[in-house]
Amino acid sequence: MNELKDLLENVNQVAKMAGERIMEIYATHFEVKQKADNSPLTMADMAAHNTIVEELQKLTPNWPILSEESAKIPFSERSNWQRYWLVDPLDGTREFVKRNGEFTVNIALIDNYKSIIGVVYVPATGVSYYATLGNGAYKCLPEQAPEPIRVRTCPKDNLIIVGSRSHAGESLQKFIAGLGVESNLVSIGSSLKICLVAEGKADIYPRFGLTSEWDTAAAQCVVEQAGGYLTDLKLKPLLYNTKESLLNPHFFVFGDNDRNWLHHIEIST
Repeated sequence: MNELKDLLENVNQVAKMAGERIMEIYATHFEVKQKADNSPLTMADMAAHNTIVEELQKLTPNWPILSEESAKIPFSERSNWQRYWLVDPLDGTREFVKRNGEFTVNIALIDNYKSIIGVVYVPATGVSYYATLGNGAYKCLPEQAPEPIRVRTCPKDNLIIVGSRSHAGESLQKFIAGLGVESNLVSIGSSLKICLVAEGKADIYPRFGLTSEWDTAAAQCVVEQAGGYLTDLKLKPLLYNTKESLLNPHFFVFGDNDRNWLHHIEIST
């Protein structure tokens, strides 16, 4: 576990370096391009990608890196990887374009299909969420000591549900209605949704739309080490690099396993 702690310190620094590059571009009149799937791409995505790849290659030259901006690696090659870095250099590009600050740098270390290091850095605020397997999860504000974070026990009512600011849909509304109790929806961008559950500020994040493996890996480590869960809709933990497609199934993030979340899915579909 000491190896993971030592790596974590370096990865935190890499995420902050990428965040600095992002904020340099955030302050300019940047151009927005469209990818083939119509998602936005900016200079900040590529600047963060290049910074992270360069620094991780220095840190662990023999470990592969899979980034959103260099994802065209065939499964025939990826399937041989046991340990690799999984990166989203700028998660929440739509929020970056909107200039609302709700975007993150996500860096995860995957070992044997599971996320064992997770760093989520928020460039606009300087806040970090991070975790390593077996060592708990932490939140660190700028110029302050890190504080351990923990999921909360789910209340009987007044649930706090977190949802996507840019991708909310009818399925989410049906799920909320199916809860049958008073609840409040908090909309926010990027992997911050998962981090809100991890730090006990939300009870569940149900995601019924498309995401990719780099969107969840870093924050999954954080929420799991904070005592929570990130699972598919059959309540099985998400695994990484197990198939040709890099798309995730629909999933739940929740802190309290005592509530029958699967029941709520069944009555809302």
